[in-house]
Amino acid sequence: MAQHFLLSSKARTLSLAKVMRLSEQEAFESFKELRWVDNGGEPFCPRCGCLAIYQYKARRIFKCKGCNAQFSVTTGTIFTSRKLSLRDILAAIAIFVNGAKGHSALQLSRDLDVQYKTAFVLSHKIREALSGKNKAEILQGEVEVDGAYFGGYVKPANYKEHRRDRRLLQNRTGKREVVVVMRQRGGDAVTEVFKTEHDSVATIQSRVANGSTIYADDATGWDALYSRYLTKRINHSEAYSHDGTCTNQAESFFSRIRRAEMGQHHHIAGKYLDSYAAEMAWRENNRRISNGEQYLIVTNMALTAPVSRQWKGYWQRQSYSSN
Repeated sequence: MAQHFLLSSKARTLSLAKVMRLSEQEAFESFKELRWVDNGGEPFCPRCGCLAIYQYKARRIFKCKGCNAQFSVTTGTIFTSRKLSLRDILAAIAIFVNGAKGHSALQLSRDLDVQYKTAFVLSHKIREALSGKNKAEILQGEVEVDGAYFGGYVKPANYKEHRRDRRLLQNRTGKREVVVVMRQRGGDAVTEVFKTEHDSVATIQSRVANGSTIYADDATGWDALYSRYLTKRINHSEAYSHDGTCTNQAESFFSRIRRAEMGQHHHIAGKYLDSYAAEMAWRENNRRISNGEQYLIVTNMALTAPVSRQWKGYWQRQSYSSN
């Protein structure tokens, strides 16, 4: 029996201990190389693009000779206005990618010895950086489509006669949402969150190229896909697969997100459900590359992502709105 990739030596090319031993200067040099990789690791002005800059000797701050703007290695990135050291940010990314089933903010706060609020925002900034590719990718060829519902859980009543079937519309709380995954066979998975599966049809049509073949179950929400695609359906009450028609790869993605919910986060519903779904799609798409490569990819994506309008100053806004 072949060894699973995650158990092989090829999957382990990143040492967390090595990252934690970095000095702040070494972490600074790593950030420079990854942020300005297109310029050989040499900084340029994020405002005007000028290459003529100089660095202050007393601080790790640059100044543009063209527009006189001062900037740091994280200015204009998702880590703008950081308070954590650069080494701790790199360590957080290393810890994040090493979690095969995700990594909770509570555990990250203990790993880094920081407040839960700090770890919560840092984790979501990384997820926002990962979701950039997920939002732009177009799938083609053979694509499996499926949905899974999250949230709106109500603990069943003690006595049987008091229990209600929460799957029925009249018994729902309104908090239940569906994660719809579009997974290209032999390719990537992308996700979106909707109230119902039927609401996702327009998005599927914009994310899956014309001429593709769609595989779906027999839920009525997918009936509208016939108008644009060759659509093959499988009735799961009769079989999970028949003559190549199945949604097994889409179901495989949902098994990952369910394990993350039960084993790590315990609750991923609500306004952040889309972020967790995008994270799990990224993990699924990159499961066959080493943790070292994942670390470099995530760091590069974070340093090329723009300032987060949602997460910059998040707790300050929350505190203000509660007063």
